[in-house]
Amino acid sequence: MIYLDNAATTKVRPEVLKEMLPYYEEYYGNPSSIYYFSASSRDAIDKARQRTARAIKARPSEIFFTSGGSEADNWAIKGTALALRENGNHIITTSIEHHAVLNAAHFLEEMGYRVTYLPVDKYGMINPDDVKNAITKDTILISVMYANNEVGTIEPIKEIGRIARENGIYFHTDAVQAVGHIPTDVEELMVDLLSMSAHKFYGPKGVGALYIREGTKIFPLIHGGSQERNRRAGTENVPGIVGMGKAIELAAEEIEGEYKRVSNMRDTLIDRIISSLPDIRLNGHPESRLPNIINIGVNGVSSDTLLLNLDMAGIYVSGGSACTAGSLDPSHVLLAMGQTKEEAKTSIRFSLGRYNRIDEIDEVVEKFTELVTRLRKN
Repeated sequence: MIYLDNAATTKVRPEVLKEMLPYYEEYYGNPSSIYYFSASSRDAIDKARQRTARAIKARPSEIFFTSGGSEADNWAIKGTALALRENGNHIITTSIEHHAVLNAAHFLEEMGYRVTYLPVDKYGMINPDDVKNAITKDTILISVMYANNEVGTIEPIKEIGRIARENGIYFHTDAVQAVGHIPTDVEELMVDLLSMSAHKFYGPKGVGALYIREGTKIFPLIHGGSQERNRRAGTENVPGIVGMGKAIELAAEEIEGEYKRVSNMRDTLIDRIISSLPDIRLNGHPESRLPNIINIGVNGVSSDTLLLNLDMAGIYVSGGSACTAGSLDPSHVLLAMGQTKEEAKTSIRFSLGRYNRIDEIDEVVEKFTELVTRLRKN
């Protein structure tokens, strides 16, 4: 098996699992209970909050744990929109966001909010001037992803953050694919809200976090008890939170070395595929891109056919976002980049990770070249 779908999810690191296990078996107390036995659970959450904050250059008090990236995105968008309703009803986002952002925006439109979906260029890049020109007196939130989950393009978040800050508008970024893979500094990026998810950087599924800059107005998305300082109700997923804290700490420590190593594998895979096969398109920005994501179009072969044949060959990749797997519709990201429906339906995504090795790239290129050549003849 060669697993090249790390953008969909990653394997939990042994060090992470080891740190989680005691909170299933030994320290299983409810963090909200007042007796001594539960102190271990509370302390573990505090430690994970500190680790998470340190990784993105935030304060621990600005980290709020969630069930994952989708909840964090929904909370950021719906929570701020509701909290700022008296200030305005206009939201700016882009046409290539994850569906957690897009569908939250559609929901708000049904409630009477206005949403502007900005276009991108052929590389999937947003123009900061478009953001600036879209601002009105009623604009209360800007939401632009840090890096695209399908094509890997890294957006000009710092420039957009500056525009938002100068206009006194809250700025949210979906950093689910970026955190743990490229440096993330909330002060440098000038964001007010940032979403992340543990299973994208070798932590467990079912846990994530939302960074909320101190002083940012936001309504709770989930009501109930007083957990997460009265902002996110529900008994905490202690083992998951512990795992996220450990995973993000390890990712931050290793980010420079892993960036270079994975980028080298990425470039090798791109170069060898393009040199081995004609009519191949590289989707996404050629330079401003994540180290681990490669999205290519294979003229003459549908992505479904490619995925099925690669699966039988023991190579696991995807047609784009895991959240839209099984959909018959072409990628909204590729369509927004100006591709036709036919072109979009020939694209697949390779996403590399810490457990991939350069020798696997040789095998992938060999099998991929053979498959494409055979399928184009049929």
